[in-house]
Amino acid sequence: MFLEDGRVEIDNNSIERRHMVVATVRRNSLFAGSDAGARSRVPGHLHLPLPDCRLNDVDPVARLTDVLERMASGAVKANQLDRLLPWTWKAERTARAA
Repeated sequence: MFLEDGRVEIDNNSIERRHMVVATVRRNSLFAGSDAGARSRVPGHLHLPLPDCRLNDVDPVARLTDVLERMASGAVKANQLDRLLPWTWKAERTARAA
């Protein structure tokens, strides 16, 4: 693929490094030490949006706050969840600001 299109990277090391955080947290959660220690750890599913936000130059806290508010208020329906993806969310927010 990279031979045909110069924009495609030869390897995917940058993506793998960013997603390694998720795998490391998941693995470390297995060894929390006790039930109380496991409960005090940040759940792994909260770490999942971070690499995607970093890749798309999105503030993860602002996005998570906005997404949770929109889901709780019903502003985004179940068939519109693609609007909450980091790249779509950023484009929509930029369009609103302009």
